[in-house]
Amino acid sequence: APCCDKLYTCRLCHDNNEDHQLDRFKVKEVQCINCEKIQHAQQTCEECSTLFGEYYCSICHLFDKDKKQYHCENCGICRIGPKEDFFHCLKCNLCLAMNLQGRHKCIENVSRQNCPICLEDIHTSRVVAHVLPCGHLLHRTCYEEMLKKGYRCPLCMHSALDMTRYWRQLDDEVAQTPMPSEYQNMTVDIHCNDCNGRSTVQFHILGMKCKLCDSYNTAQAGGRRISVDQQ
Repeated sequence: APCCDKLYTCRLCHDNNEDHQLDRFKVKEVQCINCEKIQHAQQTCEECSTLFGEYYCSICHLFDKDKKQYHCENCGICRIGPKEDFFHCLKCNLCLAMNLQGRHKCIENVSRQNCPICLEDIHTSRVVAHVLPCGHLLHRTCYEEMLKKGYRCPLCMHSALDMTRYWRQLDDEVAQTPMPSEYQNMTVDIHCNDCNGRSTVQFHILGMKCKLCDSYNTAQAGGRRISVDQQ
């Protein structure tokens, strides 16, 4: 480690034991565990031919098992591949799966933001990032935990997955649950978190359905009103 001149088996071990972080790009030398020779950072020991890693990046100085890694110049770090299964979105500034090319919502430099669940870094994290329909990113593990408690993006409140089937179930529940007579002609202004539209709908305790996109991911945007006839 050029920062403290100490030997560590990996940068994470260094960071866990020191009060500073190791800059992987500044690493110049490595020591062979077998013959203990200190030498320029490289994939194979120049003294005893020990293979330091099936994969080695001379930029990141990453030594690892072969996981089809590749170095992305735009990301500035190594990613787990294979490379042909990913593309780099210049606006999002992140490598994404090929099936998302032209099918995701771009947010400029989205990967440079911390995960809104755990507040940890996403760009250099070893945990896979999950792209929400709204374009925001979460760690995959954080996304899975979030779904146990809710279905909305913690940043913009947009639905984090396709809720169509659940909305149709809610349609049936609303139809089977008539409101008391004093509420049957009550309307309310709502804002839809999915399409950002506003509409006036009949108030129902189970949920209020957006007239524009049929989503129940809505919030009340104004006071309740009773029709003139009812008054």
